[in-house]
Amino acid sequence: MKLDLTFWKNASSKRRRIYLTLIVFVIALVITVIGSFMPMSSQEASSIYNGLNQTINTHKVNGGLTEYIFLNNLTICLAMFVPIIGPIIGFTVLFDTGVALGAIASQQGYPAALGLIILAITPVFWLEFASYSTAMAASIWLSRRLIQGRWHELKNTAILIAICAALLIVGAVIEVWLITVFG
Repeated sequence: MKLDLTFWKNASSKRRRIYLTLIVFVIALVITVIGSFMPMSSQEASSIYNGLNQTINTHKVNGGLTEYIFLNNLTICLAMFVPIIGPIIGFTVLFDTGVALGAIASQQGYPAALGLIILAITPVFWLEFASYSTAMAASIWLSRRLIQGRWHELKNTAILIAICAALLIVGAVIEVWLITVFG
């Protein structure tokens, strides 16, 4: 079977960026799903679940949950922008996110697949995964451009960082609202 890449060869640079971001999005989703189905003992799941709850409750009591979620997600996202290693960091984080989702599902007594479906219907999922996919795709693009000696790509990267930061702040606000309303 031969892979037809004419869609890529005939695409403009802008369209290639979009394609790459979509490809990274799909890979990120697959890696997160794989992580959510990783087998773990109930003790491991309980430890992860309790750690997450403790972090949320501590920041909720201090009134800084939105800021914590935003800064945590922004830090992760910025690491994903790093040339060459950004996607490695990103896919590792998303695998661990899947493991955490599996632990939550296990502790709350529902299948991991249901947890993933519920997450996928929230705007938080789309905002965060769009940001992370954009960051990892930008890392790949930036790596290629820097190797070619095209330093102007740093400007595009800065714009994408600002866009991702805006998406993540909106995501953090919505996530805290969802935690407050649904627990």
